[in-house]
Amino acid sequence: MDTVTQEAFAAQVRHNQQEQAARITVPFDFIVCGAGTSGCVVAARLAADPTVRVLLIEAGGHDESELVQNPNCWPMTLGGAMDWGFVAQANPRLNDRAIGYSMGKVLGGGSSINVSTWSRGHRADWDFYAAAADDDAWSYRTVLDLYRNRIEQWVGAPDPDYRGQHGTVRVQPAQEPLPFSDCLMAAAESVGLTRFANANGRMMEADGGCALVDETLHNGKRQSIFRSYVYPLMTRPNLTVLSEAHVTRVLFDGRRARKVEFSYQGAVVTAEATREVVVSLGAIHTPKLLMQSGIGPADELKQADITALQILEGVGRNLHDHVAIASVWASEGDVLGSAPRSQTACFWKSRPELDSPNFYTYASSGAYLTPENAARADLPAHCWTQLIGMRPQSRGRIHLTGAAATDPVRIDANYLGDAQDMADLISGLTFAREMGSAPALAGRNGHHVAPHSFDDADLTQYIRNGLTTFWHQSGTARMGCDAMSVVDSKLRVYGVEGLRVADASILPRVTAGNTMAPCVVIGEQAAQFMLER
Repeated sequence: MDTVTQEAFAAQVRHNQQEQAARITVPFDFIVCGAGTSGCVVAARLAADPTVRVLLIEAGGHDESELVQNPNCWPMTLGGAMDWGFVAQANPRLNDRAIGYSMGKVLGGGSSINVSTWSRGHRADWDFYAAAADDDAWSYRTVLDLYRNRIEQWVGAPDPDYRGQHGTVRVQPAQEPLPFSDCLMAAAESVGLTRFANANGRMMEADGGCALVDETLHNGKRQSIFRSYVYPLMTRPNLTVLSEAHVTRVLFDGRRARKVEFSYQGAVVTAEATREVVVSLGAIHTPKLLMQSGIGPADELKQADITALQILEGVGRNLHDHVAIASVWASEGDVLGSAPRSQTACFWKSRPELDSPNFYTYASSGAYLTPENAARADLPAHCWTQLIGMRPQSRGRIHLTGAAATDPVRIDANYLGDAQDMADLISGLTFAREMGSAPALAGRNGHHVAPHSFDDADLTQYIRNGLTTFWHQSGTARMGCDAMSVVDSKLRVYGVEGLRVADASILPRVTAGNTMAPCVVIGEQAAQFMLER
C-alpha cells in the first residue's frame, strides 16, 4: 500500500476498533489472551471466518514506534515500556547474579522487539514433540508442509522442497552481506561445518552447518507477526483487539472456561467466550494465569491460598531457554558495521549422541559482555562478538508470590543446575575459539579478548560471571502424555474444558535456534485444532 492508502486503512482500523471495544460485553466465540507471536496467529486464523467473533487481549500498548519498526533499535526496547522486565532470582551458580528475563509487552510480543531472525527448528525437534505428544500432527514432515503451504512467503532463491512462496510471513535472507560474513562462514567450514544455501532448508535436517540468517524484514522495516497476521484484519467487525488490557483470571462454569477477567481503562472487566479461551501469555505469565485461575501444582495453589480447580503439577515447571555466552575478538577496523544483528548463523553439536545441534552462534559488532566479565577484559577500539547460544539440560520453575494479579512471579531459572551444561559450555567456547581463529578470518580478526584464558578453572568462572539469556523462555506448560504434562497434543489443558495454551510454554524442549517461527507454528496448529472442532 502507498502512504495515502496506509493512512486511510489505519483510520478505518482506529474507527472500527473503537466501535468494537464498546461491545466487549457481548459474548465472543473465542477469547485469546495475549497478542504475542502465537496469540496473533490464533486470533487471525479464527477471525478469518466472518461468522466467528474473536477478542484478542494484550497487556502492552501499540506498536507504532520507531523502536519497533526499525529492527536495529531492538536493544533500546530492553528495560523499557515494551518489555515486561522480568528478573530471575539470584543464582549461586552464577556467582549470585540475577539474570534479566526480557519479554515483549506490546502488540506482537517478542516479534515486535526481537532481532527478526527466522529459525524454524530442527527436524529432530519436531519429531521429538510428535513422540512426546503421541501425535504426528507435530512431526517434522507435517510442520514442514505447514511452513511451505501456509506460513512462509520466502523471497530468497527458490527452494520448493523446503520454502513456501505464498504464505503470510515475508521472509528474506540477510541483505547485502558483508565480506566479513562470507569469511566467517568460510571459517566455520574450516572447522567442519557445511555451508548451506539458506538457514531453513536442508540445514535444519543436518548435524550442524552455517548460512546467512533469514529475517522477517521488508524494505529495512520489521514485519512483526502482529503486522503480518492481525493488523490486515482489524477493519473487520468480528475481530476486537484490546491493548493495555491486563488479563487477571480465567473464570469457569463448573470445569468449563467461560469468561476472562481483565483490567482495562481503570476497571475490572469480564468478557464471555461461548466456545473456547486460549492462553498465549508466554512462558512466564501463562503458568501464572493458570495458577491464579486454580490450575497448577498443589503446593503453589495452597501457599497462595487459591482454591484448586485442577491439580497439574507440571504448570510452571520445565522452565528453560537458550543460555548465552560471549566470545569476543579484537578486529582490524569495524568489520561488521553498526547494526546489532547478525548476518550469519552457525549450528553444531557438542556431543555426538545428541539428535540435533545444541549450539548456535551469531556474530555482531562490539563486545557483548556482562559487567563482571567486561571488568576483566582489555577492550580494544574495535571488536566483534561470537554470541553463543546453547540449549541447556537444566530446568527451572515459575513460582507464585501471591494470589493477586499484581503479585509478581518468582522465577527460578536454575541456570547450570545440571552439571552437563558447564561441560557443554566449555566445549562450546573452545569450538568457537577454533572457528574465530581460523585462517579464513586472517586480517579481520585480532587477538582473543574474552575469555582471557582457556584453563578450565578460568573458563568456569568466566561462564559463571558471563552466562545470560537469549530470551527464548519455554516449556512451563508442556505438551505431552505423562503426569507432568499440562496440555495434550491438541493444546487442551488437562482436566478442564474450553481452555487451550498456545505459546512457547507448550514446548517440551526449546527448538534449535530462535523461537519466533516455532511460535507461529504453535499458533497455526492451535487455530486449526479449534476450527476442526
